[in-house]
Amino acid sequence: MTQPDDERDRDALVDRWLVGKAREGDPGAHEELIRRHRDRIYRIALRITGDPADADDVTQEVVIQLWTALAGFAGTSAFTTWLYRVVVNRSLDLRRRRRPYDEPSETDLAPSAGPERSVVAGEELRAGLAAIARLPEPLRVPLVLCQIEGLSYAQAAAITKTSEATVRGRLARARTTLLAEMRSWR
Repeated sequence: MTQPDDERDRDALVDRWLVGKAREGDPGAHEELIRRHRDRIYRIALRITGDPADADDVTQEVVIQLWTALAGFAGTSAFTTWLYRVVVNRSLDLRRRRRPYDEPSETDLAPSAGPERSVVAGEELRAGLAAIARLPEPLRVPLVLCQIEGLSYAQAAAITKTSEATVRGRLARARTTLLAEMRSWR
């Protein structure tokens, strides 16, 4: 779900402060950054890779990379934009290297219960996750970032290094494809 602007601004300020402290070598700041973003890192990785074990691998890689790569974070964009770009890149790289995967199940979602569990029944959820996993990468990534994670078109464009118009177009094609595949669930 999307947050109100003031809450996002406050989160961005906290992240910026934590990044500064982590760059100074404060391990507590690094741990807090991980705590704040770990669930979303996992969810994005799961929905892009389609495999819980791969999502765990990506999450661990990103957590480790975060410690060493913060020096490379220029601060020209929001920390989350940079972080989610790292997650998307790692997920896509891993997916390309791996063999085909099993479809994720309802129990493979993030450790904390999300709105999906209360809104969608188990079978429909599995079918929806499988349909998302079958989307081509250019359609899947904007769908995961905007529709599922609630990021804005501008944020998704920054993460995918495309224009907002491209994100909107790909998102529209992804939604159309999913609607066609899920038509039998109506």
